[in-house]
Amino acid sequence: MLALNSALARLRALSGPARLAAIAGVALLAVFAIVAATVARPDRVALFAQPLHSEQLAEVQEQLASWNVPFTPTADNVVVDAGRRNDLLLRLSLAGVPHEHVETSGEVLAAVGALTPQAVIDAQTRNGLAGDIEVALRSVNGVDDARVIVAPAEHAEFSDQSDRPATASVRLRLHPGASLSHDAVAGIRRFVAASVAGLEPHDVTILDDRGVALGDDGSDGNDAGALQNALQSALDQALGAGATIVRVHAEYASVTSEERDTRRTPVNGGPIARSTQSETYRGSGKQYSKSAEQDDRGSDTHETVAHADSGSIARISTAVFVDASRVADLAQVHDLAAATVGFDPRRGDELTVQAVEFHRDVQQKRDAWFLLYGAIVPLLPALAIVAGLLAFGRYAMPGIAAVAKSAIERDAVARTSAMVSGYAPARVRGALEGEPPHAAAAIISALPAATAAAVLELYPSHEREAIVRRMQRAHAPVVPSIDEILEHHA
Repeated sequence: MLALNSALARLRALSGPARLAAIAGVALLAVFAIVAATVARPDRVALFAQPLHSEQLAEVQEQLASWNVPFTPTADNVVVDAGRRNDLLLRLSLAGVPHEHVETSGEVLAAVGALTPQAVIDAQTRNGLAGDIEVALRSVNGVDDARVIVAPAEHAEFSDQSDRPATASVRLRLHPGASLSHDAVAGIRRFVAASVAGLEPHDVTILDDRGVALGDDGSDGNDAGALQNALQSALDQALGAGATIVRVHAEYASVTSEERDTRRTPVNGGPIARSTQSETYRGSGKQYSKSAEQDDRGSDTHETVAHADSGSIARISTAVFVDASRVADLAQVHDLAAATVGFDPRRGDELTVQAVEFHRDVQQKRDAWFLLYGAIVPLLPALAIVAGLLAFGRYAMPGIAAVAKSAIERDAVARTSAMVSGYAPARVRGALEGEPPHAAAAIISALPAATAAAVLELYPSHEREAIVRRMQRAHAPVVPSIDEILEHHA
């Protein structure tokens, strides 16, 4: 504020014309600054050629913000620097952003009118419902995109037909390297079934981006992959990376099974039941008797029922290959693997740990000469260029310096000759005072003969003889004339 008041005070102290000139200068400076800022500011264009929907715009803005890319949001697009547009479009395409727009129930039913046939309304309702499910599945961890097809239930119209339940097909595109666990697949199946009226979870088919069915029977093997990754990670941390190779295979129950175990315990510690039998025969009296006795003293009955649902783990087979040159205690590896995968011998699990010789590529021995060679070879082009420049400077610089010196001297002689061409001989002699004989000879040679003779007479005899000797010396130009070249090659 003080600086502004001081500037205004100085402006008021100026005279009228000076004040106008100062204001005009400030205005021109401001205009120049505005023009410079406008020119320096990069061109900004819309990132996409077509307008985006609201969910697509939110995706793009979130991705650009994560990349720290400056942008300006609009109602249906984003504005970025024109120079970065192609690069950003490529990066967004590789990242799968934005997703294709999916019409939800609200958008689909908004086009329904009073005269729309019921069949069309039902089809649009199913499409909108599928869109709602697809948008919801995109938020599942590991799922990049989803496609859902819903087939409605059909009721039998004739006696020889049967009802067909509602079904749904889901295709999931997963993130690169991502996988869904058994529980995640089951959760997706229940979510889709709960979203469609009359749809049961077992009527939902789920495929991944490879076309592999993800089912409750665990055929996708993702739980086995999780166990394998967990065991491999544990062994790598305990024994070092590359010391073990782990493979895990899980088998899942395809049907629901039930096992009952009934046990009877006797009361009072005695036997539960007792049976006695006696038989006698008297020959003299011809008498025969037979008696049987059974005694059941009761028992306590305990019944155990075990259920195995479809999709539960039926058996796990684990194989661990140990590098024989690095690990010696296989028992510890066996115990660690059993604890990690949940080894259960009653379930029929198998766990094999073996020491094998790992294959290793033979590495070439690299001595000091090899390292020196590797350090010098990349520098050879630069060294060759430097050597060439030094050689060029060594052999060409004297000639170039001589040519430059000669050119400078000729230019100086020409300027001096033009300057003294109209002077009197005495004045010319004064201008040449202190010049070496060869320079004086060059300047005097350019003068008219009478002026040159008069100037030479003004020199002492010894200087005059030196100048004359140089004036009589044959001239050898650096570049021969065209006539000399033609005569030489004739």
